[in-house]
Amino acid sequence: MSLIKKLPDAIANKISAGEVVQRPASAVKELLENAIDAGANEITLVIKDAGKTLLQVIDNGCGMSDEDAVMSFERFATSKISDVGDLETLHTLGFRGEALASIASVAQVEMKTKRRDDRTATLVKIDGGVMQTVEKTQAADGTSVSVRNLFFNVPARRKFLKSDATEFKHIYEIIQAQALAHSDIRWTFISDGDEVFRLDSADVLERLNVFFGKDFSKGLLEISETNDYLSLHGFLGKPAMMKRTKNEQFLFVNGRITQNRMLSHAVAKGYGELLGEREQPFFLLYLTIDPRHIDVNVHPSKMEIKFDDERNVYAMVNSVVRRAVSGMDVSPAVTLEEKPSSVVRRTDEHTFAGASKRLSYNDRSTEVRSTNALYAEYKQAAEMFRAEPQRTVGKESGNVASAVAPNVSEPQTSEELFETAAPAAPKTYQVIYQSTDGAEERNPTDRFLWQLHNKYIVTQIKSGLMLIDQHVAHERILYERAVAVMNADIPNSQQLLFPHRIELKPWEEEILKTIKPDLERLGFTMRVFGGRSILIEGVPPDVRPGSEEKILQELLEQYQNYAETLQLEQRDNIAKSYACRSAIMAGDKLSHREMNVLIDQLFATSMPYVCPHGRPIVITLSLEELDKMFGRT
Repeated sequence: MSLIKKLPDAIANKISAGEVVQRPASAVKELLENAIDAGANEITLVIKDAGKTLLQVIDNGCGMSDEDAVMSFERFATSKISDVGDLETLHTLGFRGEALASIASVAQVEMKTKRRDDRTATLVKIDGGVMQTVEKTQAADGTSVSVRNLFFNVPARRKFLKSDATEFKHIYEIIQAQALAHSDIRWTFISDGDEVFRLDSADVLERLNVFFGKDFSKGLLEISETNDYLSLHGFLGKPAMMKRTKNEQFLFVNGRITQNRMLSHAVAKGYGELLGEREQPFFLLYLTIDPRHIDVNVHPSKMEIKFDDERNVYAMVNSVVRRAVSGMDVSPAVTLEEKPSSVVRRTDEHTFAGASKRLSYNDRSTEVRSTNALYAEYKQAAEMFRAEPQRTVGKESGNVASAVAPNVSEPQTSEELFETAAPAAPKTYQVIYQSTDGAEERNPTDRFLWQLHNKYIVTQIKSGLMLIDQHVAHERILYERAVAVMNADIPNSQQLLFPHRIELKPWEEEILKTIKPDLERLGFTMRVFGGRSILIEGVPPDVRPGSEEKILQELLEQYQNYAETLQLEQRDNIAKSYACRSAIMAGDKLSHREMNVLIDQLFATSMPYVCPHGRPIVITLSLEELDKMFGRT
């Protein structure tokens, strides 16, 4: 008896569905591509319960005959390919002939389709891959496909769907990208009976203003380049629009939504030093190229693409971006000779998980100290430095003037970055941001602390040297404070003299509904102003004045990213998102007093060595190691 058997179509279709239909957004993408390929100039998407209960795509395209309507649900049935050569000259979005068969195998599907010259339409109903009905009906020209109860017959897959807010965000991003890729099509998106957006204008800039704010397009640089190999047109975001995620990066190749790390890297390198640490630029790029020079058949989702001459494409994109950015007179030139990296390094939280375990100071058991011991070393060294008479290098020695500045009083301001607080009481910690004027404090202890490249704090300890990453140190402090405040459920809001109005994106509104109670415990006071507008009337004391709107939106964005990539409890997610977005950044200049308070507050936390994501905060270097480096032993 043979051990190998051919799978029945019903099972094969469900396996195939795992590649094509991973979530409601996957089905939306396939159906929208079919509608575009049908020549539609009007497309409507209707969903209920983030596509779990219903997703419907209605178009006014060419429609199908009875025979084609039934055949479209067969595996590998397509109108877009007739021979192998067609794979090299694809001009359509769909081509595999698996989408409808895969969707129908894991849902209850109803299709109505009518050609313009036909008097009646065709109705096809399929339940879990089994054909139920094929009959005549009345319908408008074009095609309407309704997908109900996705994964109803695959409970395990349905169980692993994310929250409605997450699934809605994925669907929103798909139709948003298609609307930007095909501005000649009028788009309507309806969710749970509410119109999310209606796009009638073919102006891409107007569509960007709808998606990202009414003045968004004013911050864009337009670029354009054409040669014998490809044509490139699009828009780049100015430095003020930098984000820490890639959610606002759009790349279309021959009208196809595409992901390509190589091209994303080329754009980022084109910004040069304008791109801060872990910052991502906005870009919207349209590439037109001969289909023979690309391969779109490298992944089941058709989201990835390969070029036959990646080096040439990289160089062109990088050059165009570099020239456009350099034209703003704020960016240094970036050489074109630099070769694209074959590996793009990840910089998200997963990269740093457990990083502290690999640090050398934790590998030597004889040097492991408690938090209190290390902090005591720091304070002891500071006291010794304060009490020690300061020697100067006189002019008679032939050196430059005094190496130690005279002791002058520290200037007092009302806009200190940190408010002094006892180390044992981190809950009283408050951040009040200032703009430093470059004045140098002259206390003896001030010479005990240094800020390296406005990023790291360097200080002496009894046994050697201690370096602190200011951003992740502040992130640890804010995280523990946020957790404590939310758990204690005590008032923590600083009321604003003038409320700030903010317009939320649809997916931001869904997230806010879910986490609003805990945000209010944290200190955000908000009320609905109408539609998706809210008024921010109060914020936590740590929020920088003038950044209230930005912090809230970035918190929602970071919360969504963590919800998708990490398994976090809601309050823990909020605390980490808030700390990540509110902490001082690399590049922020600190006064000596601010550095002192930051270190005191850091060592008052429960875990001063790593940030909430696992990145190291503190590194120590012993005198013994320094002596070895300088050949003293």
